[in-house]
Amino acid sequence: MTRDWYAWHHDYHQPGSALSRRLAAVREQIRQALDRAPAGPLRAISLCAGQGHDLIPVLATHPRRDDVIARLVELDPRNAEIARAAAAEAGLTGVEVMVGDAALTDRYADLVPADLVLVCGVFGNIVEADIRATVGHCAALCATGGTVIWTRHRREPDLVPTICAWFAEEGFTPFEVSSPADGVGVGVHRFTGPPRPLPPGVTMFEFVDRLTRH
Repeated sequence: MTRDWYAWHHDYHQPGSALSRRLAAVREQIRQALDRAPAGPLRAISLCAGQGHDLIPVLATHPRRDDVIARLVELDPRNAEIARAAAAEAGLTGVEVMVGDAALTDRYADLVPADLVLVCGVFGNIVEADIRATVGHCAALCATGGTVIWTRHRREPDLVPTICAWFAEEGFTPFEVSSPADGVGVGVHRFTGPPRPLPPGVTMFEFVDRLTRH
């Protein structure tokens, strides 16, 4: 049975749930990334953006809000509509919510390299080979000096150290990675490598229903 990703979002609103704690950690990392970003226009993209609970509330109150052009890509139109309404309510005219497959590189071709790349709720739902491939694509999605924020549960077998090594191989420097004791898996990496072209027409990953989205 295919997971209902609209219903899945309910746990975000449950105080103390793993998703609500992860959301708080991701929001804080987004704030910090915006704080340290250089002056001038900023580009942000969010893969499998869901209802936009991470990026939109932060942008709504951040001093850099009007500097940011963002694209949130989400397959479920119900989730996308909630994100679109939240952006409109906050007056975030630079935020676009696109309904479509977030795994396709063509969704981002006109907005990369981006200063902020969100890959949250993805790595816990795809096989290891696709995680490795997506990390490689992040080097094309992200501008030199830009930030990638990603998530992955810390349950055994804990793949986070391996993911960090893959980011290092692609020219990323770790900024912060949560520990297993934190109970949530949030990684922040800064791209220090040279710019890379984003290959067109590529599917970066495919969700696997038997996995649990974290």
